[in-house]
Amino acid sequence: METSTETLEEVGSAESIRPFQFTFPQADLDDLNRRILATRWPEKEPVNDQTQGVPLATMKALAHYWATEYDWRKVEAKLNALPQFITEIDGLDIHFIHVRSKHTNALPLIVTHGWPGSIIEQMKIIGPLTDPTAFGGKAEDAFDVVIPSMPGYGFSGKPSTTGWGPSRIAYAWITLMKRLGYEKFLAQGGDWGGLITDIMAVQSPDNLLGMATNFPCTVPPEINNAAFAGAPAPDGLSAEEKQAYEQLSFSYKHVAYALIMGSRPQTLLATADSPVGLATMFLDHDQLSLALISRSFAGKSEGLTRDDVLDNITLCWLTNTAVSGYRIYWENKHAFVAPLGVKVPVVVSAFPDELYQAPKSWAEKAYPNMIYYKKHNKGGHFAAWEQPELLVNDIREGFRSLH
Repeated sequence: METSTETLEEVGSAESIRPFQFTFPQADLDDLNRRILATRWPEKEPVNDQTQGVPLATMKALAHYWATEYDWRKVEAKLNALPQFITEIDGLDIHFIHVRSKHTNALPLIVTHGWPGSIIEQMKIIGPLTDPTAFGGKAEDAFDVVIPSMPGYGFSGKPSTTGWGPSRIAYAWITLMKRLGYEKFLAQGGDWGGLITDIMAVQSPDNLLGMATNFPCTVPPEINNAAFAGAPAPDGLSAEEKQAYEQLSFSYKHVAYALIMGSRPQTLLATADSPVGLATMFLDHDQLSLALISRSFAGKSEGLTRDDVLDNITLCWLTNTAVSGYRIYWENKHAFVAPLGVKVPVVVSAFPDELYQAPKSWAEKAYPNMIYYKKHNKGGHFAAWEQPELLVNDIREGFRSLH
């Protein structure tokens, strides 16, 4: 990989921040193509649904498109058109995109991705957030946007020691924003990014003007425990709460990937050797996302295109960050969706095809300073990727009172 990293100093920084560009050697892309074509396939699954995991037909369609039509250079050019940087925090190189708005009084916003994601997830929201007047918004809705790659993901460094869990990442993000000259700022995230954003709000409430999440941590602990155990819905839940409980209970029955990554991430090292193996792991995050992605490879795109999916997987392959990305599950010590005690202003986006659609009643208790709540009728786990317009609108409307 060819990179450019000459040193420069940014305002408010006592540490070097290095501009970053990259071009992967054609030999790496040729090797990827060779490996895809050499895939040894198993027989078709003996069921006609997703109950045994990712369907063979989906993976064959993905592999065929990946090897014969997909063009990595398109997304590489889009990424290199964005201002990217690397800076060392706590002994680790952190890669990030930093787009300053041309509008005055833009609010600084750090946005965090999750797994199986990367900065690719957030590319569709950068323009609308930083240049709202070009996307149907108002100048006063502008943000300076910072999108870091989590440790072990993309172009960030891979931790060689333990300890890089969500809490340490949250501290690193506070350090990053201060280094960029932002003493007070906003934060947004989904999946791991949602949990990290909640932790930032608890750890550094004086720095966070507010936070937004599309992966809300709202489930009362006793309800979360019951759902994880597969118990029937507790008595006394409203219809909306019962639906959320059933969604959560279903999700917990289908997180085999999280269980093995949380206990034996190194056992999955074969996904660093097989691109189709890696893609299969990435597709099986949750049942509804898998169905959505399967439809995209069957000719029906609904928010996520084939290129969207393969841009993210290919970035992981080329940076060899499959196993290093899994390790955050092993490092994590927090419940995924339980309240953490956030007191700062909160914007909640509740999507129906998320692992659970957070009821307003739970969100109000988990976030006593919730300033905006929107229950959407479409969209799933990868909100910035699948439904960028809806998410951008929530961020704009939710934070408008903080400008």
